Amino acid sequence: MSLPPGRAAKVSLSGWGRFGSEESSAYRPGSWRDAADAVLVAPEPTLLARGLGRSYGDSALNGGGALLLTERLGRILGLDAASLTVTCEGGTSLARLLAFLLPRGFFLPVVPGTRFVSVGGALAADVHGKNHHVDGTIGRHVEELTLLTASGEVLRCSPAENAGAFDATIGGMGLTGVILSARLRLLPVETPLVRVVKRRAKDLDELLRRLEEEERLSRYSVAWIDGLARGGSLGRGVLMRGDHVPLSELPRGKAARAEIAETGGPSVPLDAPPFLLGPATVSAFNALYYAAGRDSTTLSPLAGFFFPLDAVGKWNRLYGRRGFVQYQALFPRETAAEGCRRVLEEISRERAASFLAVLKTTGPEGRGLLSFPRPGVTLALDVPNVGAPLRPLARRLDEIVLKGGGRLYLAKDALTDAGTFAAMYPRLAEFRAARNRLDPGRRFSSSQARRLGLVEPS
Repeated sequence: MSLPPGRAAKVSLSGWGRFGSEESSAYRPGSWRDAADAVLVAPEPTLLARGLGRSYGDSALNGGGALLLTERLGRILGLDAASLTVTCEGGTSLARLLAFLLPRGFFLPVVPGTRFVSVGGALAADVHGKNHHVDGTIGRHVEELTLLTASGEVLRCSPAENAGAFDATIGGMGLTGVILSARLRLLPVETPLVRVVKRRAKDLDELLRRLEEEERLSRYSVAWIDGLARGGSLGRGVLMRGDHVPLSELPRGKAARAEIAETGGPSVPLDAPPFLLGPATVSAFNALYYAAGRDSTTLSPLAGFFFPLDAVGKWNRLYGRRGFVQYQALFPRETAAEGCRRVLEEISRERAASFLAVLKTTGPEGRGLLSFPRPGVTLALDVPNVGAPLRPLARRLDEIVLKGGGRLYLAKDALTDAGTFAAMYPRLAEFRAARNRLDPGRRFSSSQARRLGLVEPS
């Protein structure tokens, strides 16, 4: 391996929100055997697999321990068109996988808001997308995975084989071992286009009502919210729902096949100055976006609909050197209106400017013991690091979520505490027990896991 145990590189890394950084040792295995060697021999007390580092907080950090960087374990191992499955290594990026699949007439059944995540990371977070109300999380579409455990054993896991390990690994944030490979079910698509219907809503009540009414009309639905609107306009936004365009409806002159690039667009070259995403700038942007969101039906390329932020590389630099956190909460449907309203009121009152605020409806609960989604409504907001007021603001938001019977998403969390998290996830004790059976020596760990008590002290 390029960085053998005992001679690891020292790296200082952060989450995508750049909300603090931590130093770790780093290993870059080039094979499954190299990965097993690192797990068994690396002298650091704990180890964690890290893909492309797109989780926002500290879930892919392991300060004082070791990281297993998986980008060299990114091979596509096979496509079975007859059974609609693809097999790949855990370090494969969704971008690489989609660039391979789309020209062959396939799409992934679930994708998050960026294609620059690894398959292993996507399964570890049990990611969801704009179609959760229809298709659930990605974990529902995994036929099988292979898991490298702390003992060096490679387990084959599925809903039928080693099901306990499978349920702890899906959504388990890398704490059960290293996902070496996975076999995923695929969605056939005939064209590279999505028909997008936009509907503007004047306030939160109208937006939630439209989401509930129109989610049945399309496979995909999502809403953008003006996170700084106040008063009677609180929660105003634009609903967008979409469906894949069949070949029979492809407009004349449009290509029937297209690739999704493995790389993104031009990158933000420097950290932006603090005023760039201050309240005044974001308020102006939100007003323009809302005005442009009038009712319409258009055709959109797949990448533009599913991954709009990927058009700008390193867009996290727009929040400046201090970084940001993303706060994503899920409320049951019966408390969603009040819960979302109170969260938006707190954000607006604090003037914690967020140009990215997204509302989605969610469907069936994920299979994983720590899977985030269940039936309800999820609200995600980027919150700049405003310094001292940020943690008290997060505590107030946590109280709102708890009171509404909701929960936070581990892949986004950077600030909650162990007691709050335990109150939100009733299967936490079950996860700990399953994890301890797989890793009794507590080899796999992360900074987030220690902060939230997902792993017990060794």
